[in-house]
Amino acid sequence: MMKFKPNQTRTYDREGFKKRAACLCFRSEQEDEVLLVSSSRYPDQWIVPGGGMEPEEEPGGAAVREVYEEAGVKGKLGRLLGIFEQNQDRKHRTYVYVLTVTEILEDWEDSVNIGRKREWFKVEDAIKVLQCHKPVHAEYLEKLKLGCSPTNGNSTVPPLPDSNTLFVTAAQTSGLPSSIR
Repeated sequence: MMKFKPNQTRTYDREGFKKRAACLCFRSEQEDEVLLVSSSRYPDQWIVPGGGMEPEEEPGGAAVREVYEEAGVKGKLGRLLGIFEQNQDRKHRTYVYVLTVTEILEDWEDSVNIGRKREWFKVEDAIKVLQCHKPVHAEYLEKLKLGCSPTNGNSTVPPLPDSNTLFVTAAQTSGLPSSIR
């Protein structure tokens, strides 16, 4: 199923979730500094770069395209961290990948068109910044800290989700202390 917006096609899966893709963009393979971008809707708030998947687009390709458009970076696409669902205000299902940045553009599409900013954050600081207004984005980094480290051998990216793919919903983790999430 698709919905059309000016210059954008939104794609949905069979359950009515908007298909999205995003990347946690790291400065190095140590994954200790992550790049966040300013929100287009709320420029004083930081978010993880990502957006809707185009028709026929693979999640990894969509994630790389969105990062290029929103953050002005290119890099080495790594593992699929997980598929996160947001049910409250919007039904989103987001494929979140790890990307090691190898190239930073001086000017990029969203910086020129809408004045988007980007900034490197230590992972702990990024979690704090995101928890206020984008708790699902903070969950991406919490999951990263919970054992999806670069040394756990999970470096392959499956082309499509299978029965072993993890789905995380905000409702599943919202009542848990952050040390358990």
